[in-house]
Amino acid sequence: MPASAAPRAPHSEGPGEAELLDFVRRVAADTAYVGSLPLDPEGRTWLRLEGPGGSEAWLIGWPPGTGTGWHDHGGSRGAFAAASGALTEQSLAARIPTEGWRTLELADGVDRERVLSDGRGRAFGPHHVHQVLNQSEEHAVSVHAYYPPLPLMRRYSRTGQVLRLEHVEQPGEWE
Repeated sequence: MPASAAPRAPHSEGPGEAELLDFVRRVAADTAYVGSLPLDPEGRTWLRLEGPGGSEAWLIGWPPGTGTGWHDHGGSRGAFAAASGALTEQSLAARIPTEGWRTLELADGVDRERVLSDGRGRAFGPHHVHQVLNQSEEHAVSVHAYYPPLPLMRRYSRTGQVLRLEHVEQPGEWE
């Protein structure tokens, strides 16, 4: 069989997307633990967690009207789940190159949107670009996990179909 047709080996290092999703769902279901997160009425709050297999994990509180802005996870795969309240994820169904550009024009039909609540979650691969928003009038809490631990986060701005790389954050800038 030619090398290009060989089956791809599964990623054997660290937890996969399914394991990360299982973890965030389990933590999201622990109402006592989720309820222990101090909530700020004006800004997001967070608590770093011990994730499975050396992953980075967070419990995050979201006041109404807060969000992340468009970003990626520096090549890490991940998962997140809503523990309480509802969060809206807006994402791109397109693989965005990680290097060599400042501005991209997105094709029509790449936008996806989903609302996660009541322990619902989703996993994503290493090229995922999204923003997470609390568009409700209630506080929301979510659980997030990433592997490998976030090496960086790229921040983007978006105007219509134009995505622009604005900043690359290093670990410590978001903790």
